[in-house]
Amino acid sequence: MSTPATTGDQPAPRGARLPRRARRAQLLESALEVFVAQGYHAAAMDDIAERAGVSKPVLYQHFPGKLDLYLALLDQAVDKVIDGTRVALESTDDNKQRVAATMQAFYTYVASDQGEFRLVFESDLTNEPAVRERIDRVTSECADLIAHVIRDDTGLPGEASRLLAVALVGMGQVSARFWLQDRLTSAGTIEEGSLGQIDAASLVAGLAWRGIRGYPRADEPA
Repeated sequence: MSTPATTGDQPAPRGARLPRRARRAQLLESALEVFVAQGYHAAAMDDIAERAGVSKPVLYQHFPGKLDLYLALLDQAVDKVIDGTRVALESTDDNKQRVAATMQAFYTYVASDQGEFRLVFESDLTNEPAVRERIDRVTSECADLIAHVIRDDTGLPGEASRLLAVALVGMGQVSARFWLQDRLTSAGTIEEGSLGQIDAASLVAGLAWRGIRGYPRADEPA
């Protein structure tokens, strides 16, 4: 009798005992793979349980339903985008470098092999209020972080600073998604000679900086 595989991308054998926190992390990882591959509507709890190598009752002990599981993944994904933006902004006091670091953060997130960005930016469940609220939180909280820097630096009113910040967030996430899709062939492989992640993010950061630097610093003489 063969022994179930436990390495690589194979699911853990059924019956393997894990601490509750480790089991939850394993279930979330398996659910991410299924949701990214199939979308919310096509994914089934059976698929996720099988991928994780557990019984459905074990899965339901941690997550009462498919929506609860999806929302837990979304919370995790949304926090990752917001934290990436915060880290980028805090990485330097040079505003040109801040713009570059923030764009790189968006591109790094979208380029992740896990495809987690699809839950945030390409969800097929945006008509669900709880999902929409979490997706909107990405734009809102990332923009708040950027707006704070713009307002302090330029002296622009809060409303104007936030609008500029939202534009920068949109530039980052929309261009990153377009870049990723544009460089993939129909077979899902990277097209030879396509623009790399660092160069693509730097190109868009240059565009953003040329625009935002046109607003004079508050401490500059009129």
